[in-house]
Amino acid sequence: MAEALTIKDEIARLEASLVPVEETLLSLALAIPNDTHPSSPLGPESAAVQLSIHGPPPIPADPARDHVAIARQLGLIDMESGAIVTGSSWYYLTNEGALLEMALVNYALSVALRHGFTPVVTPDVVRSEVARGCGFQPRDTDADPPVSQAYHIADTNQDLVLYRPAAKVVGVGHAFRAEAGARGKDTHGLYRVHQFTKVELFAVTTQEQSEQMMEDMASIQTSILSGLGLPFRILDMPTEELGASAYRKYDMEAWMPGRGSWGEVSSLSNCTDFQSRRLHIRYRRNVAQPQNLSPTTLAHTLNGTAAAIPRLIIALLENGAIFDAEGKLTGIALPDVLRPFWLGSNDRGIIHWH
Repeated sequence: MAEALTIKDEIARLEASLVPVEETLLSLALAIPNDTHPSSPLGPESAAVQLSIHGPPPIPADPARDHVAIARQLGLIDMESGAIVTGSSWYYLTNEGALLEMALVNYALSVALRHGFTPVVTPDVVRSEVARGCGFQPRDTDADPPVSQAYHIADTNQDLVLYRPAAKVVGVGHAFRAEAGARGKDTHGLYRVHQFTKVELFAVTTQEQSEQMMEDMASIQTSILSGLGLPFRILDMPTEELGASAYRKYDMEAWMPGRGSWGEVSSLSNCTDFQSRRLHIRYRRNVAQPQNLSPTTLAHTLNGTAAAIPRLIIALLENGAIFDAEGKLTGIALPDVLRPFWLGSNDRGIIHWH
């Protein structure tokens, strides 16, 4: 009897010592990145390969087309109030600026719905274990909350993973970024802010279908940007830009003449089974067979930005600014595809549809 009690105590001691070992093992396993597609370029961001270019010829770079200056002159933005109320890199969209965000959201949604995506509205936070399962690792480890707490989502797709595997869904939500003020030129105006609205595409597929699904989703993104009349290009992103979860990633960059450079307005990632393995997303290959004869298989997941609203506003303002013969700003040319989604009037006469 005494020996049995000793063994019981020893088992309890060993089990207690196993807990931190298992936690360390899980943490290390979660940090292992996905494989990479054989066609993905090797190296840093500069190694990205341009796959295609679309839209009208880019107009020359021109500092007079800076989106902040344009938006302030036309009363479309209030950066100062955002800074006073919340802090730097926060902002108010006002007047036609607010209407432009709403129109862009509904335009992008309409395109996604036409392509068979199911709309969802999600919370803006997820439990930390779900975020980690998606490949999201907090950059500020000092602020890392306990595992039971929630994170603001950095991308809407991190919450859509919780939705039933309905093949294709599109969500509208807010994305949050802690490090908005850390990238020099990228911090100007709306380009890199702490909170912004996104329309996000998410798909769950069989393993055999994910590469074709990636091309289908890229076609939707191309359709959205082409409809806006923007010059843009599609890049195959190199290995150092894939993050932990992506097997392959495309970036869509629009020409922003006020910035004098291309700027990312959309991205698309095929995560294969990286997220589904961590979140237990599986499918049955033959649903007609009895369950014991048709084992489940890990699904593949993909996510892509249908519309990153502030970046699109930058591109539309900088490409669409209208100046008179003396160089005075008189208004903004906006594409007709947004007109059905425009909720206000044009009493001030600054919007010119084309």
